[in-house]
Amino acid sequence: MTYLFNDPAQFADELAEGYAAAHRDKIRRVDGGVIRRHKAKPGQVIVIIGGGSGHYPAFGGFVGQGLAHGAALGNVFAAPSAQQICNVAHAADAGGGILFCYANYAGDVLNFTQAQEHLRAQGIDVRSVVVTDDIASAPLHERYKRRGIAGTLAVFKAAAVAADAGKSLDEAVRIATAANDRVRSLGVAFSGCTLPGASKPLFAVESGIMEVGMGIHGEPGLDRVNAPSADGLAELLVSKLLAEIPETVNNISGARVGVILNGLGAVKYEELFVVYRKIEQLLTARGLIIVAPVVDEMITSFDMAGVSLTLFWLNDELEQGWLAAVDTPAFHRGVIAYDGFAIDADTGAKQASGKYPLNPGSAQSQATANIVLAVLEAALDVIAVQQDELGRLDAIAGDGDHGIGMQRGLKAAAGAAKTAIAAHAGAGTTLITAGDAWSDRAGGTSGMLWGVILRNLGSALGDEARPDAATLATGIAAALQAVIAAGKAQLNDKTLVDVLYPFSTALMKGATQGLSVSEAWTAATEIAKQSAEATRNLTPKIGRARPHAGKSIGNPDPGAVSMALIIDAAGRIIRMHCD
Repeated sequence: MTYLFNDPAQFADELAEGYAAAHRDKIRRVDGGVIRRHKAKPGQVIVIIGGGSGHYPAFGGFVGQGLAHGAALGNVFAAPSAQQICNVAHAADAGGGILFCYANYAGDVLNFTQAQEHLRAQGIDVRSVVVTDDIASAPLHERYKRRGIAGTLAVFKAAAVAADAGKSLDEAVRIATAANDRVRSLGVAFSGCTLPGASKPLFAVESGIMEVGMGIHGEPGLDRVNAPSADGLAELLVSKLLAEIPETVNNISGARVGVILNGLGAVKYEELFVVYRKIEQLLTARGLIIVAPVVDEMITSFDMAGVSLTLFWLNDELEQGWLAAVDTPAFHRGVIAYDGFAIDADTGAKQASGKYPLNPGSAQSQATANIVLAVLEAALDVIAVQQDELGRLDAIAGDGDHGIGMQRGLKAAAGAAKTAIAAHAGAGTTLITAGDAWSDRAGGTSGMLWGVILRNLGSALGDEARPDAATLATGIAAALQAVIAAGKAQLNDKTLVDVLYPFSTALMKGATQGLSVSEAWTAATEIAKQSAEATRNLTPKIGRARPHAGKSIGNPDPGAVSMALIIDAAGRIIRMHCD
């Protein structure tokens, strides 16, 4: 379990603050994450990585000379927001283009993609390479669906070495892509991990049993077997990884491989060395040449007892990058010559504020803005009550943080709404400001999508007229389409779309029938509740729950449940003020 924390909602911010303070010689904290203390050469490509907190040394521990130029740090097990990513990118930008490199999780893809679009709109050349090394999370013919785990280190390093060598953005992308094509990983776990403030692990493993193929966010494995001996584990990992040799490797005998044996938190170094002893024997017996092996904790999951093995199939170019010197707080190799200049605490690097202007609204719209705040506060109250249940539902096939993330996002949204109202903003501006705060503070998939929902609803409401049922229905319909466009989920994929779609349809029907705001919303709320409950019979087809689809059947989707709860809470406020 996690023993030392204050407010669990502040855990990620406080650990980032302490981490930056402990390594001031190598890194500097910026809004949204950390960057190298020594600035990149003018005109060179920079590499920005990132992901949720709770995986140290990934991802902040990989920032420094010879590795990433910056890392966006999300909340615990949640992707960083697009705004955080943009802030880190601006802080590290050297004018030669930016390469985003991150693991393949839905929230990371959504937020890094959105950040890439924002930066491109500002004239910055940005590309992305997504790491997909986990062989357990999808079959070979669907490699694009695979998660990124400990193999991220190999890809990050290949990209960073290319960037620091002065290669073009095209070349850095090519090399990072080649590294991802040649890296394969597989992990196992003997116990689950426990989030700060949680009373029990995200999942349990029976004594004497081992999960094969779990994810770094505590996702359950794809198979359970009797726990083997150290040698037995080595044989299992090696045999499964050698069953999938990259197509670009012509001959196993004589092939050169980088090896990462990674501890996930509670399996300690002495045990890792016992396992590595057998791994080396097995690989060399097959004629492989091991190059600069790493036996360490490289990507963890709090107190999870588990390990992963990564094979990085090298060619001459990738081997040069793998062996290159590196000096970060968590990873060292060779000797780095520091020829850049240190960035002062106040130096800077331009930041993207991303703040929506708080323009005053009409008296009618300001009154509606107060109703918006009341809705957000009511939603925060109901989510706080249901936080543990939402986490339980999320842990069945995901990472268990949905309740925490929703509460964090709603708290930020309500705070931003208060600020907007104090500036006499109308309802549209208040919703847009609240959506930006929700997305930025919560991060992850749901944070990004709820930001999209509030932004689109705010754009429809505007800051002048008091909204009627038709205006609300139009805004919800726009929000639905924007969510589908951003998240790619469709009806019956077992996501919040399975509530938002029928709710939008019902609200539009009520509006066309001439119902009042209160009448239309109340009728549509019943549809939303029924739709959330109906997701228990659906199979997830997208997101983190997809690899564990069987575990999810029989339980409603947490995102759908939280949406129905918020819609219901909003209805109670609407009936109080709009009858």
